[in-house]
Amino acid sequence: MAVDTSPRSTTWTYVDGEWVEGNPKLIGPTSHAMWLGTTVFDGARWFDGISPDLNMHCQRVNRSAINMGMKPVMAAEEIERLALEGVKKFDGKTAIYIKPMYWAEHGLPTSVVAADPESTRFALCLFEAPMHTAKASSLTVSPFRRPSAEVAMTAAKTGSLYPNSGRMIVEAQSRGFDNALALDMNGNVAETASSNIFMVKDGVVMTPIANGTFLAGITRSRVLTLLRGAGFDVREVTLTAADFASADEIFTSGNYSKIAPVNRFEDRSLQEGPVARKALELYMDWARSTKGEDV
Repeated sequence: MAVDTSPRSTTWTYVDGEWVEGNPKLIGPTSHAMWLGTTVFDGARWFDGISPDLNMHCQRVNRSAINMGMKPVMAAEEIERLALEGVKKFDGKTAIYIKPMYWAEHGLPTSVVAADPESTRFALCLFEAPMHTAKASSLTVSPFRRPSAEVAMTAAKTGSLYPNSGRMIVEAQSRGFDNALALDMNGNVAETASSNIFMVKDGVVMTPIANGTFLAGITRSRVLTLLRGAGFDVREVTLTAADFASADEIFTSGNYSKIAPVNRFEDRSLQEGPVARKALELYMDWARSTKGEDV
């Protein structure tokens, strides 16, 4: 029986100079991306008439393409313009995920394993995806680790990194948790399987220092700036699972759900704390007052 390839929500994709509704068939069995994993993407959000840090997401997808050995074929400013054009195709009642993507169609003539940068293709996909901001979740330490830059393309937001995240989530859910706390190869906390992570102890806000094993996200950076601007003591430091086990408060940041509290870590229950609430308040106030632009 053929698999239904239709998207699960209203979807529009810009590719090869035109907007296409639904799920266009873009990658074939000989495409380099299909069998050798050369894909990169980014994810911005549109909601309530705003798209926070859209320009930064458009810039980052081009950096990811370069780091994966591809050649960006769209200026970041043009991606941003197209994204806002695409938003107008929706009714505006549901939040939208904005996903610019690059992939390689062919390998190098000298080695099929490496991507041929001249074969880079681009698509911009927008689809309806409700926000889950402030939705609490539970965490457990994953038995799987985040790779270092020496063994994986950690400098790119690439699809090839996500099967590892997927198995973290499936394993955590098999034990009754929503998500997993991922450690790096040295045993220190990197992030969760799907978002950056913060903890609060004795009034100090801490997040793992960016060490090349995880994507230090755009929303993470925005939260750091806003909390510091509001007078919080915010530190980027090396943290262990034991630090999180004794935390007063834990919350996550990420573009898909913005800021969300953790209500259980292993067998310990937690309450949504004041710092997570304040971080979300600061973020939304900034986004609405500036229309999501860094001014």
